[in-house]
Amino acid sequence: MSYTTQTQTSLEAAGDSAGSEYLAFTLGREEYGIDILRVQEIRGYEPVTRIANAPDFIKGVVNLRGTIVPIVDMRIKFNLGTPTYDQFTVVIILNIAGRVYGMVVDSVSDVMTLTPEQIKPAPEIGTAFDTDYLIGLGTLGERMLILVDIDKLMSSDEMGLVEQLAA
Repeated sequence: MSYTTQTQTSLEAAGDSAGSEYLAFTLGREEYGIDILRVQEIRGYEPVTRIANAPDFIKGVVNLRGTIVPIVDMRIKFNLGTPTYDQFTVVIILNIAGRVYGMVVDSVSDVMTLTPEQIKPAPEIGTAFDTDYLIGLGTLGERMLILVDIDKLMSSDEMGLVEQLAA
């Protein structure tokens, strides 16, 4: 399946030909976007309970109103340098296929609506980020948003979240 077809399929699956909404967030100097429909809430960063033998990018877990939520630091996951936690650091709580995850990002900026014409296929280049988890690049004026297929990323084998929680 070509990358363009994947992008078109993702957009068609959203069922909204007028455009899809993405939550824009930053990691370092780059801006990323995820499907707003996957976002349950946005919270300030708070200390987590570490889990033994978890990969570095899994910071630990938090108890969110009785639900144990694994917290993934996206800066570590994408190999973007040492994370710093300050008043702007936020945790985006995601609900994907009935499972709740948290992802730590540097900051959240806004919600953008992108039409299919504004989403370009991701270039095939060697990056720290696996292009399998990219929907494409969203362009809005001078802004460029790296659109992440958060469903694919969080449910991937390399994340190991399912096995970690079962252990």
